[in-house]
This record gives sequence, C-alpha cells and structure tokens, in this order.
Amino acid sequence: MFWNRLKLGREVNGADESSEAVCGFSAGIETGFEVNVLASQASWAWPAALREVFQPRGVNLLVAEDADQFVNIIRSKRIHTTILDIDSEKSSTLTTIRIIRMDYPLLPCILLSSTAGESLLGEALRLDVFSVIGKPVNMGVLREQLNRLFLKKYSSDIFSR
Repeated sequence: MFWNRLKLGREVNGADESSEAVCGFSAGIETGFEVNVLASQASWAWPAALREVFQPRGVNLLVAEDADQFVNIIRSKRIHTTILDIDSEKSSTLTTIRIIRMDYPLLPCILLSSTAGESLLGEALRLDVFSVIGKPVNMGVLREQLNRLFLKKYSSDIFSR
C-alpha cells in the first residue's frame, strides 16, 4: 500500500483553504477520496490513452468539449489538474485557460500542442501553465509531468509508478 499526503481545498476569496488528508492507494485503488483529472475532448484516441494511465491508479478522467463544460465540471467536482489540447477543433484552448484562471487561478493546467512555438510558450507562461507537451504525446513524458505536478502541488506520488 502506498500512502500519500494530498492537499485538499480551493482558494476562497484569495485565501487558500486547504487541508491535508492522508490517503492510501493500494493496487491503483484510491481509498481516501477521488482524484479527478479534466481533459479536453479530442477526435483522436486521446481519452482512451489517458484512461490507460489513470485507471490503474484509481484516477478519474472527466472530458469536456468546450470552455462552458470545463467551468461547469470544475464547479461541480474537485479537479486536481486539467489537460488541454491546443489543436482541438471544438474550442479555443487558450481562451478556455483564461476563463478557468478567472475563478480558479491555482488549478494546474497541462497544455498539449503539435507546434509549440515561441508565441505559444510565452502565452502559456503568462497563463501559468504547468507544462507544455509536444504532440504526438509520449505517454511516459505525460506521466513524468503528472508525477512532477502531483508531487509539487499535492505531495502525492500517485503517478510515480
């Protein structure tokens, strides 16, 4: 059994109302609370590939098609990180991140892009994006970035194995 500390809570009126909970992960099954990742819908096999990384760890994958769905899901569930595809045909990803940042400035975002030019990287930096990953996505690189994010933000090694 793996035991991790995970900070829970959200920023409320500028103050971080987080608390820590100790939770156990045994054989990929989370026993203390839900870990939720919200990703953008894609026309390729992206959600299925993500589920292969998340399911063994007991992590829930939620999928949204546009900024409205992202915000509605974030309002209704505790989301630990978002993964957005800048090449998505259904929504403007940078606009979605800006909208998320208005109400949830501390929510970590990972951005996927087939062309990560200087302009995009500069905008990602301004929007405090945790990581920009090139496409096609190497799932090992994504898992490493998720591991870094969860260790840094939540003191959790759920993605280490």
